[in-house]
Amino acid sequence: MKHKTGLEDYYVIRNQKKMRFGYTTGSCAAAACKGAVTMLLGGKQISEVELMTPKGILLHLELEEITKGQGYVSCAIRKDAGDDPDTTNGILVFARAEKRDIPGIVIDGGVGVGRVTKPGLSQRVGEAAINPVPKAMILRSAEEAADRFSYEGGMKITISVPEGVEIAKKTFNPRLGIVGGISILGTSGIVEPMSEKALVESIRVEMKQHASQGEEYLLVTPGNYGADYLREHMKLPFEKNIKCSNYVGETIDMAVDMGVKGILFVAHIGKFVKVAAGIMNTHSHSADGRMEILAANAIRAGADIACARKILNAGTTDEALDILQENQILMPAMKEIMERIQFYLNHRSYEQILLGAVLFNNTYGYLGQTRDAAELIRLISEKENRECRTIMETK
Repeated sequence: MKHKTGLEDYYVIRNQKKMRFGYTTGSCAAAACKGAVTMLLGGKQISEVELMTPKGILLHLELEEITKGQGYVSCAIRKDAGDDPDTTNGILVFARAEKRDIPGIVIDGGVGVGRVTKPGLSQRVGEAAINPVPKAMILRSAEEAADRFSYEGGMKITISVPEGVEIAKKTFNPRLGIVGGISILGTSGIVEPMSEKALVESIRVEMKQHASQGEEYLLVTPGNYGADYLREHMKLPFEKNIKCSNYVGETIDMAVDMGVKGILFVAHIGKFVKVAAGIMNTHSHSADGRMEILAANAIRAGADIACARKILNAGTTDEALDILQENQILMPAMKEIMERIQFYLNHRSYEQILLGAVLFNNTYGYLGQTRDAAELIRLISEKENRECRTIMETK
C-alpha cells in the first residue's frame, strides 16, 4: 500500500487532468531534521514524521537512509514535486543532528547544498544557501523535537543533498555566486503544479473579472515582492492587484483584447529590468541579460568601463545597484532604464493603452517610475476615491 503524505486530496485540474501537489526541498529538510532530532534524543527509530507547512497543509513523510553513530543521527526525506516539472524531484534531502556542548541550535549546509560567495542574497557570504523560510522551518522542527524530550543542550543540524552538486550545474546558482550545490527553497512548503498555458489562462480569468467590475485601469504586480511593496508603500487599492508572474507581454496583450484602458505595473527591479531590453517573459529560462541591461544603461548615464565591468560581474541586481550607488549614478541609470521600459511597454501594445511601471528593490526602496506611471496612479486613485464616496453615501 502506497504511503499517504497528506497531499492526496490536493490537486489542480489542468487540461482535464488532475495534477498533484508536491512538497519543497525546504519541507524535506525540515522533516528530515525533525526525524533526526527525535531519534537522537528519544533513542528509538521511527519511520515517519508529521510536518505542518507554512501553507497550513500537514504532511506525513517517510524517513529513509537512517544511520546512527556516536552522538549523531542522520536520515533523509525523498522530494516529491507532484506533477510539477522539477529537476529536484525524487532526490534525497538529508539532515544530520548531533549534540554540541555550546548552547543553541546551529543550522548549516553539507554536501550538495550551495555556499554563498557573492553579496546581495538573503544569506551572507559564506553561509549555506538555505533560504529564510526553510531555515525557520528547520529550526522550528529541531526546537519542537528538543522540547518534547526536555533537551536544553546545544545541537548542530547539517542539511545535505548528495545529488545537488550535479543538479546545481543546470541552474542559475553558479551565476548568482552560489557554488557547490542547490539552494534549499520554498516559502509555502508546498509545490503547486502550474503549466505555462494554465498560468496565463488564470491571469486572463482574473483580469476579465476585474474588467467586468468596471476597472478600466488595472494594477498589476509580477509576484509577492511587488504585492508587498504596493501594500506597504503605495496609497493604491492593494486588494485589486492582479499577479502576472513572468508574463508581462501576455498580460498587456490580454488587456488590449479586453478593452482595458491601462495597466500600472509595480515590480521589483530584479525581474522588471529585463523589460528595458524588450524582454516580455521575465522567467530566467526565457532570457536573462539583467547585468547587461544595467551595465548598458549605466554607461548611458556616464559610467566608465571599470564600473560597467563590475556590474557585468555582479551576481544579483541588488549587488549591481550597490555598484551604481558607489559610483554616484544610481538615479541617472534608473532614469535611463525607466525610459526604455516605457518604450517597450508602449511597443508591445502599439500604444493602444496607457502603460507604466513603478520599480523598487528591498535595499533602496523606490527606484523610479516610467513617464506614464503618474497618470495611471492618478486615474486608479480617482476611481478608488469615487467608489469610497459612493459606499459612504449609500450607508
